[in-house]
Amino acid sequence: MSPLTESIEKSGSNLCALVTDNDMPNIIPLSADLPEVPEFNYRLLPSDLIDWVRDIAERVHCPPDFVAVTAMTALASLLGRRAAIHPKQNDDWLVICNLWGALIGRPSAMKTPAMSEGMRPIKQLIIAARKQFEEDQCECWVDEAISKSNEELARSAIKKALKTKDSTKIEAARADYARLQQQSQSVTEKRYIVNDPTSEKLGELLNENPAGLLLERDELTGWLRSLDREDRSSDRAFYLECFNGDGSYTYDRIGRGTIHINNLTLSVIGGIQPSKLRPYVHSAIRQDTCDDGLIQRLQLAVWPDNTGEWKNVDRRPDANAKERAFALFQRLDDLPLLEPDEEGRISGVHFDDEGQEVFDQWRHELENKIRAPDIHPAIESHLTKYRSLMPSLALILNECDEGHLKPVTKPSARKAAAWCTYLEKHAYRIYGASIDSGAQNAITILERRDKLPDEFTARDVHRKQWAGLAAADDVRAAISELIATGRLIERPVKNENGGRPSFSYYWNPNLQINDNGKS
Repeated sequence: MSPLTESIEKSGSNLCALVTDNDMPNIIPLSADLPEVPEFNYRLLPSDLIDWVRDIAERVHCPPDFVAVTAMTALASLLGRRAAIHPKQNDDWLVICNLWGALIGRPSAMKTPAMSEGMRPIKQLIIAARKQFEEDQCECWVDEAISKSNEELARSAIKKALKTKDSTKIEAARADYARLQQQSQSVTEKRYIVNDPTSEKLGELLNENPAGLLLERDELTGWLRSLDREDRSSDRAFYLECFNGDGSYTYDRIGRGTIHINNLTLSVIGGIQPSKLRPYVHSAIRQDTCDDGLIQRLQLAVWPDNTGEWKNVDRRPDANAKERAFALFQRLDDLPLLEPDEEGRISGVHFDDEGQEVFDQWRHELENKIRAPDIHPAIESHLTKYRSLMPSLALILNECDEGHLKPVTKPSARKAAAWCTYLEKHAYRIYGASIDSGAQNAITILERRDKLPDEFTARDVHRKQWAGLAAADDVRAAISELIATGRLIERPVKNENGGRPSFSYYWNPNLQINDNGKS
């Protein structure tokens, strides 16, 4: 036992009287570096979006990844059930290209401005749809007034016919009344985006907008937390069903009756801070009861590096780039819905011969990767969702660059495969921070050290149930990391009953108040 430790044991808790700053170990950086991710390659985008996304990223000074993912998710929501793809030539496996995306970054990462700019073309479509709805509603009010007047006349005609007891006149009057009822109609507003609907209301909106919708949340945390509530468990199941985009759903509710939803096609986009996402990723890593695959469905989840030193860019948007981008969104919005066959199924396009070769090779590599014996189950679960991601992206790119319902070409397939490679790197960053969580959990304790006693035990930390520190093993690993880097000092505490000694911990007096673990 060292003289320092021996003197500490004798002194009890009066540590400061015996220990000077010079006796303390050196503080070294925590090994909490995130896995590397590549810079975004603008060539992954449809050709009509490249200049527009680059212009936004430069003017807003945000990672282009945020704008690109927002735009691709928005395009997917527009296509919805207007296009579909059969990834195999002969199999009837069908993929609808709805996508779920997440922009991960600290509050200063410019997630909100980037998403706002990426959503601007759809917001323009919303304005036009709302104006059209108001005009249609005015016309409908006039038609409704006329229809009510005509229905009253028709009911009077039925009463008169009944008095005559003439079956021919009665049937004629009933036919006129039925025809008027069929002619009466109401108008509904075309919707593109929802923000915070109940699942029942969302089902009604999906019936009114069969192409699909986009759930947009500035902060995904609120949506995720709402789905954690016990009274929203049915909503959570409903959203999980929406992921594939090709299903149906039936609600049976007292008071609301039975609601049949024919097309469950919903895309998702939103921002989230790493610290807020971490508990959900941790559940996926632990594979506990909260892990139902919801987080793994965020296929277009990106966590890019910071853009570096801020630069003020004050220029007008690129008008030509903006016009091409907005025209692309309008073109997709004008496409007709796919018509189902007699069994209610829709058919999609296929890869051409060269495109199929690209997909088959990519799929072969993916399947071997997820079957590797050393792959983490959470990563495996995430990558299995890429089976539909790659053809979805290939279809979107092909619709934008080649035309509507054309066979998916080799360039579109290669771009989609490159997207998957890029997104896989981000997935390893997202999950890696929790898989190798010792340093990350150490930072959590470090950042919240003011909530602990001056001298504390592992049990004190465990009781807090902080994200990533709900298990005793995780607490011990984080404390070991803080001791190894010189931030914590361990003090043995003798067991009065003669058993194994326990330990308490106190902070190195040389620790700077603003130390966040990086130095």
